[in-house]
Amino acid sequence: MSADVLRVDGLHVQVGDLELLTDVDLTVQRGERVGLIGESGSGKSLTALSIMGLLPEALEPRGSITVTGEGGRHTQVVGAPERDLAAMRGRDVTMVFQEPMTALNPTMRVGDQVAEVMRIHRTVPDRRVAAARAVDLLDKVGLPDAAEAARAYPHQLSGGQRQRVVVAIALANDPALLICDEPTTALDVTVQALVLDLVVKGVEARNAGMLFITHDLAVVASVCERVLVMYGGRVVEAGEVHDVFTRPRGTATPAVSSAPPTSTSPGRTGGSTRSRGRSRPRAASPPGAFSAIDASTRQPSARASRHGRAPARRTASPAITRSW
Repeated sequence: MSADVLRVDGLHVQVGDLELLTDVDLTVQRGERVGLIGESGSGKSLTALSIMGLLPEALEPRGSITVTGEGGRHTQVVGAPERDLAAMRGRDVTMVFQEPMTALNPTMRVGDQVAEVMRIHRTVPDRRVAAARAVDLLDKVGLPDAAEAARAYPHQLSGGQRQRVVVAIALANDPALLICDEPTTALDVTVQALVLDLVVKGVEARNAGMLFITHDLAVVASVCERVLVMYGGRVVEAGEVHDVFTRPRGTATPAVSSAPPTSTSPGRTGGSTRSRGRSRPRAASPPGAFSAIDASTRQPSARASRHGRAPARRTASPAITRSW
């Protein structure tokens, strides 16, 4: 079995007396693609920022977050000094954010920004090699005339092209873990498929783990092997994508059992996708309903994680549904 590149145990995040994340457990193995879904405000992005060590100072994390990079290099994120976190980010774990225009420096040419992450972590011998490698990465993510694109500023590129630059930066140092926080939300449908294809091919080529945060269930069904469902700051269900979508145990899990399977996914030509010998069927987007848990049963009594027990079944209020 592959080693874990990410292991989160008993993560709590609070601000003052208000607890925002409660008892979050999750793991991602090398080469594994894991989806993290849930309604807005359920704690998905907060979990990602906790893993990156990017929480605002007012937020207090507790628990354990371990990132394992190349050569078995471990970083215990909670409580780590900023120097260690800065060395981890961009090298062992990287993140593709939702809005590329805010992720890129508007005053730097995009080629320099791709080269910078390699020079900071000293994964290339000098500036000349970094610049050449940056152009090569921009070419691999599908930017036309990569050498010319490297000299452009972010505002001179389209939204899809800017997101390709962000993907190139994220993959520049061959990270062990890639976190994608709704990377295609701000893009049109055609460009979304192209960016997803780049991300999937990039992590497969590097045998990297991926944590993919999204509202789009069809994306999860096509690119992920396991999925975790968050609600109210907790992981309320976890398991194989097909099992969670077709036989959900929790009332906060999207009702997708009636969704027909799709035939393709990013970077694939059809049929089911296999990972480590397991067949992974694909499902199309569900009807769009997300059942809400009644206030009296908002917090399940047991942890749901890959290495924990599934939460006990709860009765949901039939009068409340939320559009996801």
